[in-house]
Amino acid sequence: MFRNIGPRLEDGEVYRGGATAGSVFSTAQMPARELNSCYNRSARSWGYAMSFDRILVARILFTLMTAGWALLTVVADFNKTHATNPQWTPHARFHVVWQISSYVGLGLLAFALIWWPGPLAVERLYLVAAMGAVVYAAFFAALIAMPIYGGGAYDKNGYQPFNAPVPIFAKKWDANITAFSIQLLILVAGLLTVSGAFAG
Repeated sequence: MFRNIGPRLEDGEVYRGGATAGSVFSTAQMPARELNSCYNRSARSWGYAMSFDRILVARILFTLMTAGWALLTVVADFNKTHATNPQWTPHARFHVVWQISSYVGLGLLAFALIWWPGPLAVERLYLVAAMGAVVYAAFFAALIAMPIYGGGAYDKNGYQPFNAPVPIFAKKWDANITAFSIQLLILVAGLLTVSGAFAG
């Protein structure tokens, strides 16, 4: 496979360059149609890599998505709204600390899968996407099931809904639902990118 085939050639012309410096071969031994096909594949591959590195973009998107559930939750929950909330029972506080600590450990694993050099880069990104999908799906499942277990999206001394910048669905938006919805959109964008859906 040649990285840069050069200008298109007709049968019988001599190509100089190739995979190794100074290599010479006659295209009489390679039909022009086959050579030009090789040229097209190389041009598409290298031109696309130069203009849009989808793997790098997907890594950045999945890093942002993972940070949403693995790091931002530490900032959001290790305070009086959750982990040290005086209105929570001690066992409830224990569970939230356990949950967030687990998120941090899994998040570090996800970051390694995203950025560690080596083979199976695309497959590792899909695995990271699956990890994020599990976290966000569990969040929305718990949200929908609140009437069953008597849960609430926020406490009186927790994060209160804020005025909606665009009051389309409601005049006030819940902080958790808004944050996780944005992260879910980033996850979808990452999946579309790594799958090549934006390649054109």
